[in-house]
Amino acid sequence: MNPAPMPLISALYTGVFALLLVALALLVSRRRRSMGIGLGTGGDAELERAIRVHANAVEWGLPVLLLLLVAEENRASPLLLHVCGIAFILARVMHAAGLSRSSGHSVGRFAGIGLTWLVLIVLAVWNVVAFLRPALA
Repeated sequence: MNPAPMPLISALYTGVFALLLVALALLVSRRRRSMGIGLGTGGDAELERAIRVHANAVEWGLPVLLLLLVAEENRASPLLLHVCGIAFILARVMHAAGLSRSSGHSVGRFAGIGLTWLVLIVLAVWNVVAFLRPALA
């Protein structure tokens, strides 16, 4: 069996996601600077929301990107990987935009987390099936 190729598709979406994280972190830093808040939220609702937007992206991003990498290493189709990668980035942008505008319900927040969950489930199931495939053959 030939070794798996370098995980270039995962590298692409991990890089794009890292840039999104930097953009979200800059929003937190900008708000901290403008309000003179070095640690915590200082009771500022906008800062608290910006911190949660960034943290939520990290919380969901790491497991999804790990699943994407494992799927690529286990030779998932490039089409599946790109569909999941694009959907994931789109989902996180929608979620960040929705949550940044409102702490309550929003279409972006709802659609973003729903699409994130869908990508996570698809990749998780693909990875479990990849594990079971040799045993079932």
